[in-house]
Amino acid sequence: MGDTAASVIPLAIAIAASPFTIIPAILLLLTPRAAATSGAFLGGWLIGLAATATAFTFLAALVEGYEESPAWASWGRIGLGVSLLVLGIRQWLHRHTPKPPPAWMQSISTMTPAKAFRFAIILAVANPKILLLSAAAGLAIGAAELGGADDVLAIAIFTLVAASSVAIPVVAYLILGDRIVAPLSRARDWLQAHNAAVMSVVLVLIALVLLAKGISGIA
Repeated sequence: MGDTAASVIPLAIAIAASPFTIIPAILLLLTPRAAATSGAFLGGWLIGLAATATAFTFLAALVEGYEESPAWASWGRIGLGVSLLVLGIRQWLHRHTPKPPPAWMQSISTMTPAKAFRFAIILAVANPKILLLSAAAGLAIGAAELGGADDVLAIAIFTLVAASSVAIPVVAYLILGDRIVAPLSRARDWLQAHNAAVMSVVLVLIALVLLAKGISGIA
């Protein structure tokens, strides 16, 4: 279990560190129905991350049942590592390219709790970066053959760490109320300005870790 946790926690931290994850949570806390919409977003985010990791855990267990050699797991890590490396380099090369705000950012101010909940699930399963990181975590858990209860625990650890950057501002708002708005606004502005650079560094670092693990597994 310890080795599996050591494999999935860096992936979870990469998701938690993603500005693409943090910015929507902060924006929702600046809306009129901050507590309700941000709480709904957090719930959807937890479900989306857990569902994706669970799906890939089952997939890994299924492949393991038909494949005697563990080489598939190493090749899977290499494939995911290459994909993340390409995404990270591409994002770094285009970090200074002006981009219009995405459509979802324009609609956040009018989101209801139900829409925020659905939006979080879509964000967790449809964004390529988040999906690849969650897939890598699920494959690592499934390949470890921990067993039912330990699989659930590993998925829970991954999900909670990955969602921590959404949970922390939501909980802080519930405790501190409007006193947290000014710091959150400054954090939002900084993340929007450095979004591409931060995410590219995170993706490249995680890609290198996955590649190293994958290559060591087939060497």
